[in-house]
Amino acid sequence: MNSNNPSATPHKADKATVRRHNLSLVLTTVHDEGEATRAGVASRVGLTRAAVSSLVDQLLTDGFLTEWGKTFSGQAGRPGTVLKVARTGPAGLGVEINIDYITVCVVDLAGTDRVRLVERRDNRGAAPAAVLSQAARIAARAIESAAEQELRPVAAELALPGLVSGGAVRQAPNLGWNRVAVEGLFAQALTALRPTHRALPVSADNEANLAAMAELWFGGCAGGDGEPRVSSFIYLTGEIGIGGALVLNGQLLRGAHGFAGEIGHVVVEPDGPECRCGARGCLEQYAGQAALLRTAGLDETAGAAGVAELESRAGAGDRAALGALEDAGRRLGRVLSGAVNLIDPDAVMLGGVFRGFMPWLAPAADQELTARVVSGLWTPGNGRLRASSSSGDAARGAAARGVREVLADPAAYAERVTG
Repeated sequence: MNSNNPSATPHKADKATVRRHNLSLVLTTVHDEGEATRAGVASRVGLTRAAVSSLVDQLLTDGFLTEWGKTFSGQAGRPGTVLKVARTGPAGLGVEINIDYITVCVVDLAGTDRVRLVERRDNRGAAPAAVLSQAARIAARAIESAAEQELRPVAAELALPGLVSGGAVRQAPNLGWNRVAVEGLFAQALTALRPTHRALPVSADNEANLAAMAELWFGGCAGGDGEPRVSSFIYLTGEIGIGGALVLNGQLLRGAHGFAGEIGHVVVEPDGPECRCGARGCLEQYAGQAALLRTAGLDETAGAAGVAELESRAGAGDRAALGALEDAGRRLGRVLSGAVNLIDPDAVMLGGVFRGFMPWLAPAADQELTARVVSGLWTPGNGRLRASSSSGDAARGAAARGVREVLADPAAYAERVTG
């Protein structure tokens, strides 16, 4: 390093910067632990008890933490006061716009669903502005419900089934959207509905990315339901189309342009049926929701009712239903084996409609993965092919992203509120 170049010398953090960092450290520790005492936090983060007490006092004053009685360790000394993240105050707002529904949810600092509104509607071919305006109306109702619980969303995050970057949907074939400035349109619609309130920051991302993060933060990947914690996995969500996301070492893999994970458009058969993306023989033409219903002899436009009927028929042993699901499982396994060979994840998570179809999809997919994963570490029933948890979906992942920004810098949020 050239010591004569001032720009090459890192700036020393001042006391205010260190305190901001430590406020986040303490708040995040309590959040991750679920509950903790001041002494427990001090032991976990390596700060003195006096320093932690000062930080906790500020977090209590600013409404990020609450005290929940005393805890006794069985050792000499005074009992500790239990700390938990507050159930009121800052919250996240997630808005999932998918092919046949809109879901809006609000989560508190702990990531708990506090408001959830779902509207079933066919968004295919509808004007983007109209769909986003309807999503804003649902979001406005959710914000009102949250206010009744003393929750204040800090930001809105949109989850959309397509290529999303720079505040716009570049392409969403199943919606029929191209180059739609979703962040701006939604923000305008929401502000028009709430003209006397401070405008919420709005951001957008691919719905599979956000569902994968929800799985990481809240689902089976977080170590729940008796499963070991995993930090590297492939996530597939089955809806009308198939979305995908890649998480490596706890971080979302976006790719050079933000479009990594589009596994639904991996070509299975070059001469197969034409896909809405313009290619032929894409995976979603064989294993997407519409394809599953069509192959089983059901109405491919039946939506949730059709999915329920297919699951019921499969459970009853209907040969057409079982054949459709087995064939889809084989094709999923073939495509997934290539992805597993490429990135070597801990697990593959199947979400959306795939979750309910796991008893019939998984055996064929597992068989293909076992035959094609070159490491030889994939065996049927080894637990690496899993149904996603019901605790995570794209709307919750979107809402939680705003909350995690607060956890990362609570002082910034407190300053914004007082300002």
